[in-house]
Amino acid sequence: MASTAYFPNLDHLEPTRKTLHAYAHGVGVIPRAHANAHPKWWHISFKVRPGGLITDSMALPKGGTFALKMDFRSHQVVLHTSWGDKRAFSMQEGLTGTEFGDQLIAATAELGLEAEYARDKFESDESRAYDPAAAEDFFTALVNVDHLFKQHRLTLQGEVGPVQLWPHGFDLAFEWFGSRQVEYEEHGEVQKYPSQLNLGFYPGKPEPYFYSNPWPFEEDQLLGKPLPAGARWHTEGWQGTYLAYADLAKQAHPDRQLLAFAKAVHEISAPTLTA
Repeated sequence: MASTAYFPNLDHLEPTRKTLHAYAHGVGVIPRAHANAHPKWWHISFKVRPGGLITDSMALPKGGTFALKMDFRSHQVVLHTSWGDKRAFSMQEGLTGTEFGDQLIAATAELGLEAEYARDKFESDESRAYDPAAAEDFFTALVNVDHLFKQHRLTLQGEVGPVQLWPHGFDLAFEWFGSRQVEYEEHGEVQKYPSQLNLGFYPGKPEPYFYSNPWPFEEDQLLGKPLPAGARWHTEGWQGTYLAYADLAKQAHPDRQLLAFAKAVHEISAPTLTA
């Protein structure tokens, strides 16, 4: 039976997380092809709901909409339409990423939809392990993290993005956008982007952790600034802040400490991200 702890132990999650990540890639290609495109790619993400991870609604050719849900209690991916049609695909059968993605595309075709799908996102011949208890523990953690992120989000002034889980990284995060404009070269052209600070939760190797990373990262103004107990600055591979999930889960009030972490990083970083 899955744990009922606020932040359950996720030491046993990794094999199941890899399966969920692989299947999320397969689910994610559907809104990538059929959802209303957002300039920040928010249309390809999942939203945390009591029933699971939900895609954006997508239009059907003859009216109505459909969506996909990764359900961590029934352990299925469910395709449902506004007309009441429903199809379910088990995540416990060990299917490869290719097999799982193919059956989702076939079900979408039965609704009358066609597209050039980004098959490279999900194609893999590796069989997939799945532990239902581990999946349920993960979802318990995800629901509580999502709630706390939204609680912190409400305290912020200015533009903020939605809390969403990305199929490519399989991390739950949102962004706060600063008023500072930053020049950034992309595809040989110089673009201007707003500065930003994310808050996220990554459940994979080497261990699950929380992060809150300012961009751009002004080392001389940030490194050395004190962080709440258990948090630290991280500069190897990526730059930002790091708080281990396992350390937080052991605390008497992990919810308060996560909010304190988010608030502290925002207060330290915001002055470097405003014009």
